[in-house]
Amino acid sequence: MYRKVFKLLSIGKTLKTTNHPQYRMESYLFSDHYDLVTPDGRITHLTHIDKSTAEATVFIEKISPAFVGFQIEKERVIFNIKSTLAQLGLNGIGTNYIFEPKNQCAYITVTLQALDPIAVKILEHLAVGAYIGKLFAADERRRVRDPEYLLRMFGRADRSGNPLLSLGGLQGSDDLILEKIQGRAVAFISLKKGILEYDSQIENFIPSLTKALLYPSIRTRNLLQIHQVPNPNKEREVKPGKILLVQTPPLHIRTVFGKVTEELLPEGYHHTSASVLQPDTRASGDIYELFGNSTKGFNDIPLEFYTLEPHREHVFFADRDQLQDCLEKPDTLFKAFETAPINPIAKKAAVFIVKGEQLLKLSASDWIIREHHKNEFPGLIHPTRQALMVERYIEQQPSYPFLKSIEDGLITSEGILLTRYFPSPLMKRMLINDIIQRFLKGIYFQFPSLSHGNFFSHEDRSFLLDLAKFAIPVYWVDESSDTILQYIPRSEKDSGMFVPQKSIQDFLRATFFGIYGSNLIEGDFEKELTALLKGILQMREETNHPLLQKGTPVALVTGGGPGSMELGNRVAKSLQILSCANIIDFGGKENDVINEQKQNPYIDAKMTYRLDRLVERQAEFNLDFPILLSGGIGTDFEFTLEEVRRKVGSSPPSPVLLFGEKKYWQEKITTRFQCNLAAGTIKGSEWVSNCFYCIQTAKQGLEIYRKFFQGTLPIGKNGPVFPDGFCDTF
Repeated sequence: MYRKVFKLLSIGKTLKTTNHPQYRMESYLFSDHYDLVTPDGRITHLTHIDKSTAEATVFIEKISPAFVGFQIEKERVIFNIKSTLAQLGLNGIGTNYIFEPKNQCAYITVTLQALDPIAVKILEHLAVGAYIGKLFAADERRRVRDPEYLLRMFGRADRSGNPLLSLGGLQGSDDLILEKIQGRAVAFISLKKGILEYDSQIENFIPSLTKALLYPSIRTRNLLQIHQVPNPNKEREVKPGKILLVQTPPLHIRTVFGKVTEELLPEGYHHTSASVLQPDTRASGDIYELFGNSTKGFNDIPLEFYTLEPHREHVFFADRDQLQDCLEKPDTLFKAFETAPINPIAKKAAVFIVKGEQLLKLSASDWIIREHHKNEFPGLIHPTRQALMVERYIEQQPSYPFLKSIEDGLITSEGILLTRYFPSPLMKRMLINDIIQRFLKGIYFQFPSLSHGNFFSHEDRSFLLDLAKFAIPVYWVDESSDTILQYIPRSEKDSGMFVPQKSIQDFLRATFFGIYGSNLIEGDFEKELTALLKGILQMREETNHPLLQKGTPVALVTGGGPGSMELGNRVAKSLQILSCANIIDFGGKENDVINEQKQNPYIDAKMTYRLDRLVERQAEFNLDFPILLSGGIGTDFEFTLEEVRRKVGSSPPSPVLLFGEKKYWQEKITTRFQCNLAAGTIKGSEWVSNCFYCIQTAKQGLEIYRKFFQGTLPIGKNGPVFPDGFCDTF
């Protein structure tokens, strides 16, 4: 026998949980009972054998479909008589079990034994219809094997402030010692001095008690305590024909089932079948009833423990080592999503995960599936109907049962939500409420939208910002890049991107360069662009500017399409610069004149937009240093936008490079600039022309950047005005 004693001072150790079998979340969410126990059962037939023995048939109905006793050996299922009856000396032993899982019921033959004269009186009054006990499934797979699993619960409380596990108070007590015996965790609870006895009125209480047993909602144990009297001076010993009641400090249990370990009691001592302490025990698990024949004294009660369903364990995400390890492996998440029903893919699906084993063993039946119904909301002109339809829409979402279960306290462990489609912004009210926000440690989705594929709506992007502010991480399990991307807001910007986890710190600290140009042609800029970006990376070593200094990460942003955009992303990727894209849905409809821009394969981080938010997408480039290549109408728009940014001050004056021949940029820019200049419509803003520099080589561009970082570039309101609308002299 291996014995290892753990004192409560060991709470700070690294902790691991015991293993659980896989269960179906969908069954959990609609169960009123823990999966190791049934509701109380009532007597349907009672036969008296003699004055101290009877045989009862106990019928139990409304058993949870997840009840473990339906699946394990019957020998591991025990009948647990009500503690009120056991404390009065009536024991109940299950001798035959008939289970009907389809009907969610069971029939148990129970031998009732009066171990005390008081219990003989109970047998006389006990009647058909009385609720006398329940079943407990002592599943070996759920037995707690490591005391450290319990130690981490001390000092912690549930959302209502109740201790998760303690003896005599929130922090526990030295009266509780945990040991590892024969591969299981055992707690030895020290006994108080003496025993408990009954006052002279106890026999008068028996008729009322047996009548109260006909009503399962009546709590009889509290009434019984009125008649229990401590006798601290009496010796603890068991004698035939007499029940022995002993008392410990009050035990609080919220995270496990406790069960008296019969084989560790002293020789000659036995505990009644009321041996199970449920996870809702609050300061009442302090009386134990023993019988037998022994004069040996003893000082403590041994308890072993069985874990709850994973989602009810009150376990913190930080304690789930296996789950966190799994989430760091993209293959695990991709495989988990493959278990979601795919016929049809248009159905919404979600599952809440609280532990690694659950993630690794997901099956199609674990997901909650909902049909997609297109909703047309009437709007604020019909506020009552609008509110009702929104409420119904929320309740139709597959994530709703999980979130509601968190609100209602049925799910008490922290975890992550897997959902086929990014949650509707209408779910915001639930997702960021105080309770759910504390329990939800991540949202993982496959597709941004059921109706728009990989493209987020304006409301989606606002929702992403809200989730980030409330510290709920959001991850895109992105099949196109075979990567897990996390949504990260840009520092001091109301926008963000989905970024590979290894690149998050670089993204947050980066200086952003960007490429604007044609989606139809790459041009012959690759060599010079490569040299320019290489030069910028080298320049970090010699400058000390807020935007570029030693260690400053560099990122490059494009529109994510073909042509010049693909060129930019490809060069960035080759130089190990973070390659980003703001991708818009140019798929268009039949007869549209838009060229579809297929996403290029050189993108690390991205955000997507629908076509109706084209202007908003351009505004969210937020580039520190734009670079324009040859382009058409879109590039003209991007040039103008950067011009306006500098004019109004939303971007500080910084150089914008125009790659190409002077004549090309004159034809695009000069006529418009001079027209505005002559008309006086840009009076006071003519200086904006000194922010644009026409170059043909990387060397020229690097010289402009170098002067800017050194503070010698004449740029801004006090700089020169160039009649072409840009500068081409170096």
